[in-house]
Amino acid sequence: MREVSIVNLTRGTVLAQRAAVAETPGSRRRGLLGTDSLRDGEGLLILPCRQVHTFGMRYPIDVVFVDKSLTVRRITHRMRPGRLGTLVLSSRAVLEIPAAKAEETGTQRGDALDFLPAPRARS
Repeated sequence: MREVSIVNLTRGTVLAQRAAVAETPGSRRRGLLGTDSLRDGEGLLILPCRQVHTFGMRYPIDVVFVDKSLTVRRITHRMRPGRLGTLVLSSRAVLEIPAAKAEETGTQRGDALDFLPAPRARS
């Protein structure tokens, strides 16, 4: 699975140094299921996506919805396991990151994001 870095251009902060990109039906369906946690700097970018759930998850996450111009449309902070998220019709992609990361980076609705190639892993 390819990885990207996700930068908040408006705030000059990094939401994820390495976000896996879920862009196939199988990877989008699987999402973060079966994982125990997201470490700081990790994330999952789901393309395309307008709604997520946390059924079967073991930990809370922040959910950032972005439109086709990579503008933040909505943020769900600390979404707990076992929840169905809001349908965001204007969303093109969803970024799932560790709980409280959106707040820590100052990310808000209207911020401009960018997806960049993730740095290569060190051998």
